[in-house]
Amino acid sequence: MPAMLNYKHLHYFWVVAKTGGINHASERLHLTPQTISGQISLFEEGLGYKLFNRIGRRLELNDAGRTVFSYADQMFTLGEELEEVLRFRPGGRPLQFRVGVADAVPKTIAYLLLETALKLPEQFRIVCREGKLDRLLGDLAIHRLDIVIADSPMPTNIDVRGYSHLLGECDTSFFATPALAKQYKKGFPRSLDGAPFLMPGEDAAVRPRLLRWFDKEKIRPNITGEFDDGALLNAFGEAGTGIFAAPSAVAAQLAKQLGVVQLGQTDAVIEQFFAISVERRLTHPAVLAIQSAARENLIIQPGN
Repeated sequence: MPAMLNYKHLHYFWVVAKTGGINHASERLHLTPQTISGQISLFEEGLGYKLFNRIGRRLELNDAGRTVFSYADQMFTLGEELEEVLRFRPGGRPLQFRVGVADAVPKTIAYLLLETALKLPEQFRIVCREGKLDRLLGDLAIHRLDIVIADSPMPTNIDVRGYSHLLGECDTSFFATPALAKQYKKGFPRSLDGAPFLMPGEDAAVRPRLLRWFDKEKIRPNITGEFDDGALLNAFGEAGTGIFAAPSAVAAQLAKQLGVVQLGQTDAVIEQFFAISVERRLTHPAVLAIQSAARENLIIQPGN
């Protein structure tokens, strides 16, 4: 059985791998190269694996070394962030609030939720990451993110421990430029039959709901584009390329920002938004503020 992991040796290994060699590591750690070299050898002996390929005077990580380094990098990077927070917080430096926003979440919704965190008495610096939900959940699992905002609950096929907290839900509205609105607003929703339409991408939870509604209403729009990124979809909508759907909760914001007109709305297509966290109960003050704002101001709750 391997010996218990020696974290001091792990740290020496991490610094060597990160700085590119024993000499650089010795300067950073204020230790002699001989001491570091000896500690690395002891670490390898304890693990039962060689971690470096020695090529002349150079050290290169081998497969085992790259695996160990990936875990060590996560551990010590978080440790450095903690030291920074503890060092500067007494002087008033804002705490970081790290949020992942799934591509499919409309940016107007994300902004309206996140801006509430900036109004708290505590000082928070929001660090926002956008991307595919599975990648964001991976970052959540290793605590690189505090929460992930998504348009669907935690997927069952992803091996990440997390909990889905429903922020709220609202119905869906349809928007177009004034020129398109003149042509397609009258007779909504039947007017959408054959109309140019910009469809959310396959990752968007609202897409199958839209398709089911179109099918139920016997509407066959002319899908002129499909977009994984909501902001890009809105840009095409603003340019008059087609009609697009968005949460009714942000109708006023879209009309102001994009200059579009609301054609109509339906409560048969519901959009939901979730905060996904590693906590069963939400405790972070910024997350609680987001949850409260969503319930009170932005999003229509079930049964309301």
